[in-house]
Amino acid sequence: MIYLLDTYTFVWAVVSPHNLSKSGRKLLVDKNNEICVSTVSLWEIASKTQLKQFTFEGINIEDFPQYARDMEFSIIDMQENEAMQFHKLPLKEDHQDPFERMLIWQAISRGMILMSKNKLFAQYKKDGLKLIW
Repeated sequence: MIYLLDTYTFVWAVVSPHNLSKSGRKLLVDKNNEICVSTVSLWEIASKTQLKQFTFEGINIEDFPQYARDMEFSIIDMQENEAMQFHKLPLKEDHQDPFERMLIWQAISRGMILMSKNKLFAQYKKDGLKLIW
């Protein structure tokens, strides 16, 4: 199976894996699974660190791509068709976060399973999102 981690799931995998679900931790180490991190998440980490919404003690945020590689996660870029077709993802009144919505769209577009604890994501299941926590 191919899984895409949302930003918080990726951060927790790196800095506090105990925050992940037990089944999620098993999925991340199962060599039969491909685990992906989007450059959208890397951008979100950088943006939210600058805004002081994320703080990391003793961690250089520029090391996050290497952490992903060390954990044998694939780093995926946003493709031009994903960017241009993003308008097809329905707007949800209570969910406007552009980073999260792009990750949802990437997962739908690529047929990936999105790993996230965010309860707001479930509303996209009827739009094709496969979701796991």
